[in-house]
Amino acid sequence: MRSIWLGVLAAFFFAFTFVLNRSMELSGGSWIWSASLRYLFMVPILVVIVMTQQKLKPLWKVMKEQPGTWLWWSFIGFGLFYAPLCFASAYSPGWLIAGTWQITIISGSLLVPLFAEVVQTENGPVKIRGKIPLQGLLMSLVILIGIIVMQVEQSQSISTQDFLFGILPVILASFAYPLGNRKMMEVCAGRLDAYQRVLGMTLASLPFWLLLSLYGVFSAGMPSKDQTIQSALVAVFSGVIATVLFFKATDQVRGNMQKLATVEATQSLEVLFALMGELIFLSIPMPSPLSWMGMFIVILGMILHSYVTHHKKTTQKIISKKIDPI
Repeated sequence: MRSIWLGVLAAFFFAFTFVLNRSMELSGGSWIWSASLRYLFMVPILVVIVMTQQKLKPLWKVMKEQPGTWLWWSFIGFGLFYAPLCFASAYSPGWLIAGTWQITIISGSLLVPLFAEVVQTENGPVKIRGKIPLQGLLMSLVILIGIIVMQVEQSQSISTQDFLFGILPVILASFAYPLGNRKMMEVCAGRLDAYQRVLGMTLASLPFWLLLSLYGVFSAGMPSKDQTIQSALVAVFSGVIATVLFFKATDQVRGNMQKLATVEATQSLEVLFALMGELIFLSIPMPSPLSWMGMFIVILGMILHSYVTHHKKTTQKIISKKIDPI
């Protein structure tokens, strides 16, 4: 239960991302700087935190074991996650992106076969390839219906190109974030805490952010003071606080794909937090009844998903002779 509450808190702080990114876009800021500045600001903050805990050397030791792996999965988990989200903010309001982002619950379930769980048998621990949780996935489809309902009105008021630019990058990000996060959990194998892992992935993704920043200098010019300040706030609230909370939650259920899917389902609350933020700080128009219906369908899907996951009775009996180690 503690991991679920950590997930809810993470959703609250993650919502700042959608609100502030939309604010920067409306004030004329480039999505390139919204994306890269967040991670550039995160580096010194996380370095100080990890150094005060005297955990920097263990992090370097683990990163040096597989530097290429760290670079690749950090690029997937952070680069292909956040840059597309910022790009989409130029075409959709923050609450709508937050709602569409909940497709990550389905994406996370579809990624399960790429990972293996350790199971104790008479012959010792073996790894069993994960299976797609069909019951949980069925409940997740309710969330997909809610996303479609929310997008209906948006699709009718903008061009096809703008509609696709507002949704396709979010779908890409929805696969990249859980994939990169889970792969790095495998690499770390419990040797690093949440702060160390976030710092390690941030450092490993720096080449991508520096290249993107260089592109931003020539294509959009330097960021404004307001965008710099708001990017720093995103770095603190979403990049550090929310990410660490979410990583702690996933670490607590590491190795149990069912519970991991439940923790990821808590992120459905981002859509309500983001909407409240935009109503208060950006004075956006109140969403239509159809959009409200879509939002509540998303939340209902999250509740159903969690219910099915927690009340599913596991009756599997594992016979060691029928299990082939991977």
